[in-house]
Formats: sequence, C-alpha cells, structure tokens
Amino acid sequence: MTDAAPSGPTGDVTDRATTGFLHRYGEQPAGRWAAPGRVNLIGEHTDYNDGFVLPFVLPLRTVVAAAPQDGPRWTVWSELADSPVEFGVDEVAGPGRVTGWGAYVAGVIWALRDAGHDVPGARLAIASDVPIGSGLSSSAALEAAVLAALVDLGGLDLPAERRPRLAQRAENAYVGSPTGIMDQSAVIRCRPGQALFLDCRTEAVEHIPFDLAAAGLAVLVIDSRATHRHSDGEYAARRASCEQAAELLGVPALRDVPVAGLDEALGRLDQALGRPDDETRRRVRHVVTENQRVLDTVELLRAGRIRDIGPLLTASHASMRDDFEITVPEIDIAVEAALAAGAYGARMTGGGFGGCVLALIDADRADAVAAAVTAAYPKHTYPPPNFHQTT
Repeated sequence: MTDAAPSGPTGDVTDRATTGFLHRYGEQPAGRWAAPGRVNLIGEHTDYNDGFVLPFVLPLRTVVAAAPQDGPRWTVWSELADSPVEFGVDEVAGPGRVTGWGAYVAGVIWALRDAGHDVPGARLAIASDVPIGSGLSSSAALEAAVLAALVDLGGLDLPAERRPRLAQRAENAYVGSPTGIMDQSAVIRCRPGQALFLDCRTEAVEHIPFDLAAAGLAVLVIDSRATHRHSDGEYAARRASCEQAAELLGVPALRDVPVAGLDEALGRLDQALGRPDDETRRRVRHVVTENQRVLDTVELLRAGRIRDIGPLLTASHASMRDDFEITVPEIDIAVEAALAAGAYGARMTGGGFGGCVLALIDADRADAVAAAVTAAYPKHTYPPPNFHQTT
C-alpha cells in the first residue's frame, strides 16, 4: 500500500526540519515543535455554523525547528519552497502584506501581536509529512507548530485552549481563508486513540473513545489527488449561503435549527425569500442533518459500536454530494469503490472540491480496498490515488 505522503523529501520529518535549519542558518535550532494533520470523522461545514464536529489526528506531522534572532524580524525556510521568506514589523502590521505559503507564518505572528503578545524574532525551518491540498489540514498543522514555537521562544502566556481561536484568526483575517474553528482545535487539542467531540459555539470538548485497533478496524485515508483550495470562491459561497439562511430564519446560526424542525424551517425560509429556493434549502438541510449525524455518531462510539457508524459516514457523503455540492468525481468514485469492496462506511473529509476520502474498514482489508479504489480510477483517466491506513 502507498502512504499518502507529499512528493519531495523523504526520511524522518523531525530530522529533516533539524537538518534544514542547520544548513540554512549554520547552527542547531533551540528546539523543535510539531503539530499533526487531522481527519474529520464526521461533521463537515458545520463548524462555521456553530455546530458539532468529530475529528481525530493522524501520525503525519508538520515540524518547525526554530531559534530566536535579534529584533522583530522573522526568517522562514521550508523544504517545499524554492527560497525562504523574510519579513519584519511592517509586513505583519496588517493582512495581505505577505502572500503565498509565508502568509500562514506571518498570519500567526500578526494574530499574536494583535492580541497584545510581544512576539520574539525568530528563524524557522519547516518540514512536513502532511499532504498539501488534500483536506488533512496542512495549513492548520503549520499554524499550530509555528504558534507553539513562538509561544515557547517568547515565554508567552497562551494556554492550549486559547490557541485554536488565535490560529483560526490568522487564517481567516490574514490569509483570507474563511475556515471554521475545527481544524485548529483538532491539531492542538486532540488526544491519541480518541476523537475530539467539539461544540464549535462554546468550544467545549469531549474526548470520545475511538480505539480502532482494539475493534480490529482501521480508517483508510484515500488521497484522491484532486487538489482543493479553501480560499477559493466556492467555500466562501457556501459559508455566505448558510449565514444568509440563518439570518432569514432569525436564528444565530444553523446549529439552532433542530432536525425535528427542519421541514418547518425550510417552509419559513421560502416565505422569507418570497419564493422557493432549492439551492438554499439544500444547503440548510445538509448542515442541520449533518449536525444530527455527528450527535448520533458520538452516541454510538460512547457505546463502543464503532462498526455501526458506517451508514452515518456514507449518509454524510451523500449529503455533501447532493445537498452541499462540494464533492468531485474522483472523490465520489473512491467512495463508491471503497463501499463496494466492503467498507462499513465512506465519506469525503475536509472542505471539499477535492482532497481525501476516509473509509472505515476491517484492518486486514486495507490492501483489498485500496486495490479496488485504484482499479476504479483508470476507467475515468484519473491518476492513481494514494493511501494511508491509520488507527
């Protein structure tokens, strides 16, 4: 089976970050800080609707090797970039002044400074095993690792529970990507062997047992290699549609529409618009039913019934495909092939328009399911997907 790793450097990611720092700056780093990629088990596009999500983290990591440097200046090297970026106070004084991959680092510095923290100057070297553009939160992993490095180097008072909101602000306000709080919360607050049940309104968390290995199960992550971008217009359009619908319904967010009251809410939505709007109705239906699927999944996991969550995963995918319209053919084919090969459930994970699929499988079926998905791709002239089996 082929692991879903980014093309480029190989070897231990911590060693690569350390070696990169040594070669770039001529000395050893003061330390190394890491954050993982994440998979969202269920709960897609519910986070910015104040709803519920259930992510868990992967053994894939982004590592930042760093050391302080004099003055308020920051130099950043990445193994995946042709040249380093360097910026000072002027560039982090406001959004948009640093672009490209360096904006995620500059955004963290800007958000820290905007929150009143005295951010130390630093030299950083970045290495990562989290595939870029695959829906496994490579940007959040980068933000969280950089944030941890700067907090420690500067001795800043920023407890872990406050870090996700600051990292999200960096991505929303500085980078310009309208993501919710889930990704940053997952990569900072998840624990091994558990899924993170997150209430995105209150930021309350519960660590839900998710011991796949004990149940003889695994999650097969299928990287479709159909790259997506969160900052494109489609993601923003979905968020704007949800926010408009909540306003028309007179609720703070779509989280406040119960699944039992969905039909009544859709009727009120038509009245408020003065006409039936099938697209907006479908967007609302996805969010409301997806929130309920998260709650149902949590109840099954609390009862130790991991296999039984499969139909909820598959129903989530159908909702994303038909109601929220954020899947692409490569993704749908991977889901269909995995289910046909015996997966208990499968769904796209991440913001959509590409990225990864997760399939809940018997651990000893990973190679067979991967082979079935791979065999389905040439029929549609798509490049073969990559796979990563995780527990």
